[in-house]
Amino acid sequence: MLRFDPFSDMDAWTRELMTGQRAGSSRTPRFMPMDLYKVEDHYVLVADLPGADPGSIDVTVDNGVLTLSAHRSAPSDDGVQWLAGERFSGTYRRQVTLGDSVDDARISAAYDNGVLTVTIPLAERAKRRSITVERVAASDQIAVGASDSG
Repeated sequence: MLRFDPFSDMDAWTRELMTGQRAGSSRTPRFMPMDLYKVEDHYVLVADLPGADPGSIDVTVDNGVLTLSAHRSAPSDDGVQWLAGERFSGTYRRQVTLGDSVDDARISAAYDNGVLTVTIPLAERAKRRSITVERVAASDQIAVGASDSG
């Protein structure tokens, strides 16, 4: 599994060119911090999405790429005199490339207290397994180097 999004810089540059705003400024989210680790027969991805609208959270898999996206609405500016505005709003997006060793049909996700947890199970073919070694009796073995003298 890749732990970075090779297109994040390109997305930020494009967004800056199209909107004239730098990523992370004017309440635009900078990135979605995440942890990724393996436990026994599955991976766990934990992403921070504080204040994200639960209905906006989307987890998809397409051609081996896991995409996480969520939206946090901006507070209303009606009648508000801002003294500080450091909390980001807008759309968060993060992509992780999955390897062939995962079972993408069984991926599950849960959102609780601003944290998205995605469980990514290993495919059966990728799990460690023990191979039984059969014991062959000496009488069943083929004699090597024996010649037919007749």
